[in-house]
Amino acid sequence: MAGWMQGGVSADEQLDLEGTKAVLRRALRLVTPYRARGIQAMVLLVLWTGTTIAGPLLVRSAIDDGIRPKDSDHLALAVGGYLIAAVLGYVFYRGSIVTLAWVGENTLRDLRRRVFDKMLRQSLAYYDRNKAGILVSRMTSDVDSLSELVQFGLLMFTAAVLQLIGTVIVLSFLSWQLMLCCLVAVPLVGAASIKFQKDSNRAYLAVRDNIGSTLSALQEGISGVRLVQAFGRESLQAQQFSETNEDLFRSHMDSVKVAAWYLPIIEFSSTATTALTIGVGGYLSHQGDLSIGTVVAFILLLQGLFEPVQQLSQLFNLVQSATASLDKLFGLLDEEIDLTEPTDPVTFPATGAIAVRGLGFTYDGTTDRVLGDIDVTIADGERIALVGPTGAGKSTLAKLIARLYDPTEGSISFGGIDLRDGSVTELRRRVLVVPQEGYLFDGTIADNIRIASPGVSDADVQRSLERIGIWERIEALPDGLHTEVQERGSRLSAGERQLVSLARAALVDPAVLVLDEATSSLDPGTEKIVEAALERLMSGRTVIAIAHRLTTAARCDRVAVVADGGIAEIGPHDELIALDGHYAALYSAWSSGLNTTSTT
Repeated sequence: MAGWMQGGVSADEQLDLEGTKAVLRRALRLVTPYRARGIQAMVLLVLWTGTTIAGPLLVRSAIDDGIRPKDSDHLALAVGGYLIAAVLGYVFYRGSIVTLAWVGENTLRDLRRRVFDKMLRQSLAYYDRNKAGILVSRMTSDVDSLSELVQFGLLMFTAAVLQLIGTVIVLSFLSWQLMLCCLVAVPLVGAASIKFQKDSNRAYLAVRDNIGSTLSALQEGISGVRLVQAFGRESLQAQQFSETNEDLFRSHMDSVKVAAWYLPIIEFSSTATTALTIGVGGYLSHQGDLSIGTVVAFILLLQGLFEPVQQLSQLFNLVQSATASLDKLFGLLDEEIDLTEPTDPVTFPATGAIAVRGLGFTYDGTTDRVLGDIDVTIADGERIALVGPTGAGKSTLAKLIARLYDPTEGSISFGGIDLRDGSVTELRRRVLVVPQEGYLFDGTIADNIRIASPGVSDADVQRSLERIGIWERIEALPDGLHTEVQERGSRLSAGERQLVSLARAALVDPAVLVLDEATSSLDPGTEKIVEAALERLMSGRTVIAIAHRLTTAARCDRVAVVADGGIAEIGPHDELIALDGHYAALYSAWSSGLNTTSTT
């Protein structure tokens, strides 16, 4: 009874017959590498089905040919055969469980890897179009739905089908008259199973939704516990949680009620059919048309008729849910990758100028141009700052230059090579983005620096730290390079996380650095350390800096003012101040803000 409520799909997730066939065909192709083990599992299940059916037949033989004629030798032979069938049934069933699970889990592992690899290769435009929560659910809830099927559903489903088919064949062979008696229960069992499938699906969806609401209320209460306690909202928060918890309780009880009417109907049908079989079988036995052993075997085999029907009804929703999940995952795998690799990529030079010509860009799903008609050349080794109001397009322009997006109009070239004509992997070694906040993964400092160039030695990592002058600071940490940073670098300060991020860039040694002002969120003391490391990193490279503070812009060779989707002004800091235009106004407003802060 525990497995009855597994799975379930809403109306908009259900696939039609053709859609289901297409998904199952693709699923079979996923299993192809493990076809031999899959066939082995099916053979073991067929053999197990044979042993379960053999038991009642051996009982018939024991009664008719051993007990009634008082033939002890035949009785002993039948008993021995029954024991052998039981042992073989155990071996075959255990083998099928392990083998089928091995095939399923290997297939799931491959599917998870393919989906994750595809997601990693998608462009930022893809993540603009799709919500992160939806993508995460593909790798969690949808894969979990498949995992439920693999862990127990697939085995139960296959075993139930084989047992049902095998039992019907043997029952028909034993006595067609008694088989007709069994058909009396078909209308009731069939109608009840169809209704159960619909009711249980609806009940499961209600439980699933209420579980989500309850977990959301729980997470919200725990995450915001400081605010809850600060404003004395404990009782109100508890009341809100109690309401969602009560909804979950009611939905669970509704699901139990569904099982409570269905399972007794199957049990009643089984009992009534057994009683009818005993009556009709006894009559036929008195008439000499059937042996007592045949009647007993028939009654024992009836369990193999009703149990599979019950199991198949319970598993229907799970199979349907898993099919819908597979369809979503296949849809994700079928998504086109926006940043395509050319079939014959051109090699980028080691260094070179960046030329932006007629650049225009519009985000997917919108019609408004974010950038348009931009023409600018950044010389090799030049430092240029991008400034402008929030939302003007500074970050978008920088991402286009790093080819995190492709332009919708115009072109961007590095060393005379259009970015779209070269390899994305090679471009990442030439043009590197250093984000404002250094993101660290769970692991050691060395692991996080080595992300930039997997396989390098600790000595190479140390040299990258020495190159930007922070080796002594990292060496002073408790475990030096091998200090665990934990998730998101929580064991390190913001400044230390930024230094590790700069060391990654030093390890790559790119020709062009795209910086989202790496010191804008740091305290003054830490900022000086990071600025010194950053200055060493920028030395001898082309630098494109998104400047939030205009002191950074003032130190660059040129400043480009991005406004209204284009470059309004471009030139050295002093010239733009003298021009008394957009930049001069920005600088004046920024300076006034600093003066106000210092006087207060």
